[in-house]
Amino acid sequence: MISPLAYIHPEAKIGENVEIAPFVFIDKNVVIGDNNKIMANANILYGSRIGNGNTIFPGAVIGAIPQDLKFRGEESTAEIGDNNLIRENVTINRGTAAKGRTIVGNNNLLMEGVHVAHDALVGNGCIIGNSTKMAGEIVIDDNAIVSANVLMHQFCHVGSHVMIQGGCRFSKDIPPYIIAGREPIAYCGINIVGLRRRGFSNEMIENIHNAYRIIYQSGLNISEALEEVQKEIPMSPEIEYIISFIKDSSRGIIR
Repeated sequence: MISPLAYIHPEAKIGENVEIAPFVFIDKNVVIGDNNKIMANANILYGSRIGNGNTIFPGAVIGAIPQDLKFRGEESTAEIGDNNLIRENVTINRGTAAKGRTIVGNNNLLMEGVHVAHDALVGNGCIIGNSTKMAGEIVIDDNAIVSANVLMHQFCHVGSHVMIQGGCRFSKDIPPYIIAGREPIAYCGINIVGLRRRGFSNEMIENIHNAYRIIYQSGLNISEALEEVQKEIPMSPEIEYIISFIKDSSRGIIR
């Protein structure tokens, strides 16, 4: 059902079985897929692309222009996948010339007051807590859990299956499978409970644990530690992901 009190631009493309509540604003150059629910006072602005089965709560703003002062009005998009829950007052800005699009994947929960800045990439199955703020061009890999009131510096990369303590702030990358917390932020062990819930075997969890013992507790520098991991730990996609994540980190990893 589409409320007659909603404003939908004639050029907007709306899929089937979309529920649009009163006082929703949908701009031109917007594409909305099937089976979405858009609650009152949500704003879907120019350049938004929304997949199927999403629920968007009151006050959310999707596709607003970036707060990056380098933005010059270039064409860009804010793209949201399928089956996401976007809670009250979430803001998702569209991209800039840097990458051209901001992307939120599938099956994510963005809690109240989350800000996703320009050119960010949020993967699939992530949970982002209340009032967490992401700066531009950050990347969050699949199945990460970021607690409330976390501040993420521009260009940071967060690995898969990470859990980040509420209230943290960081300006370096957070490698996969770990718990990060304290002030200043630091490695606090691996996310054993989360990995078990995701079906990781005890053997794989032990290998991940041993890899991080070498990286964080052996006294070796990062390049030496990665060489030691390659020698000592049986290779698997998970261990290769840890190694490639750290090697490719331009900002360095948290310690």
